[in-house]
Amino acid sequence: MGAMKLLNVYDYREAAKKRLPRGMFEFIDRGTEDEVLLSEIRKALNAMKLDQYVLNDVSRPDTSVVVFGETLSMPVIVAPTGVAGMVWHDGDVQIARAAKTHGIPFCIATMSMASMEEIADGAKGANLWYQLYVLEDRGVMHDMLQRARNLGIKNLLLTADTPRSPKKEWNTRNGFGMPIVPTLRGGLDVLAHPKWLVGVLLRHFLNKGGLPTYANYPLEYRTKATRAAVSDKLGLARRLTWEDAREIRRHWDGNLIIKGVMQKADAEKSAALGADGIVVSCHGGRNYDSSPTSINVLPEIADAVGGRLTVLADSGVRRGADVVKYMDSGAKAVLIGRATLYGAAVSGEHGAEEVLKFLRDEIDHCMAFTGRESFADSRSPIRPMPR
Repeated sequence: MGAMKLLNVYDYREAAKKRLPRGMFEFIDRGTEDEVLLSEIRKALNAMKLDQYVLNDVSRPDTSVVVFGETLSMPVIVAPTGVAGMVWHDGDVQIARAAKTHGIPFCIATMSMASMEEIADGAKGANLWYQLYVLEDRGVMHDMLQRARNLGIKNLLLTADTPRSPKKEWNTRNGFGMPIVPTLRGGLDVLAHPKWLVGVLLRHFLNKGGLPTYANYPLEYRTKATRAAVSDKLGLARRLTWEDAREIRRHWDGNLIIKGVMQKADAEKSAALGADGIVVSCHGGRNYDSSPTSINVLPEIADAVGGRLTVLADSGVRRGADVVKYMDSGAKAVLIGRATLYGAAVSGEHGAEEVLKFLRDEIDHCMAFTGRESFADSRSPIRPMPR
């Protein structure tokens, strides 16, 4: 963006695109297969309209919400993003600090490149959640849960919508699949981005003695980003069932939130097994290209189970108005992932903090134009654009 001031998430996306190697940028930015869902998410959010009311006192809209008994300054939660440490040095810590500044939670990813202990230490006082993938080795998984308990983490996000690794051909072509496979094309791409090479890759190498690893894994299982896992035990569980969710419910005494619920029947099952919340999520278009969009299925799911558990949602948030649309469709708060990665990729904690500030200001702006003082004021329901 040169000397131009960055004014919104889209500006940060363009700046991140310039700063990151192409492979790294596409790893976080693109979808899966033919990327049909990626475009449908944006179309669906754009199609939702908010009724505008005038002559109400909106001089000081209250953007706060209460989620699981905690007051958040705005209805936003930073989603788990395992590659944060590859867009900026100690990116997980940087984004967690930005979330703390804005009074919202940061969700640690199972596959983060800083351990949950490092994140808790580097962002002292942050409201930390933990995201869990069910692994083939359930023992390793339970050890992770115990470590999260030891840190005082209360909210566990169980990702249930990834029974296979998504199909992303461009990651393979760019050499940025997992594991990363060095190629001539990828090497030249990295050399063409010296700030990233020195500021992220080499700095990590010098400070931690090697290339980034999945830092939450047991030491004996950790591998460099350029190597395959040393054991199949650390792969995503190929057999993932409701019994796994019930088992985790029995072992986790905090709030259990099941992420990736896209059907009313699955929402009902989540409530029946004793989950405290769900995330209506099409995984930002990154997993299953034939999925419906989150915003389109959210109202039916929220109507069915919203009185029994906390309904959250995610996918495609680029503006504060997107957050309000999810809220008006039945969500209690919204998870964001790519937006804070764009911010961190440009300027670490400052960039992530500024992206969150943009969203908060835009939420305030949207609330004012829809004539409400708080999210308890439901006079501005969404309505679909006429076809």
